[in-house]
Amino acid sequence: MEPTEKSPRSYWRKNLRYLAILLSFWFLFSYGCGILLAEPLNQVTFAGFPLGFWFAQQGSIYVFVILIFIYVRLMNKLDREFDVDEA
Repeated sequence: MEPTEKSPRSYWRKNLRYLAILLSFWFLFSYGCGILLAEPLNQVTFAGFPLGFWFAQQGSIYVFVILIFIYVRLMNKLDREFDVDEA
């Protein structure tokens, strides 16, 4: 049985898709830039620190906070689309 456009299953499928995409970006920035690509990124300095070090210490946290705000916006839009918003 195929889920309808406005079914709870469709809502959660889209929600999980958003989570997977956003967590993939966080993984890319925290693990990729902070650990795997640290050596090449350390050739560049940012705010007086090597960029790989900066991503490992602070950059991944900033990216995570930005992704939280993006997730909130996406979920508010999704809630309105499925008519489950609180407004």
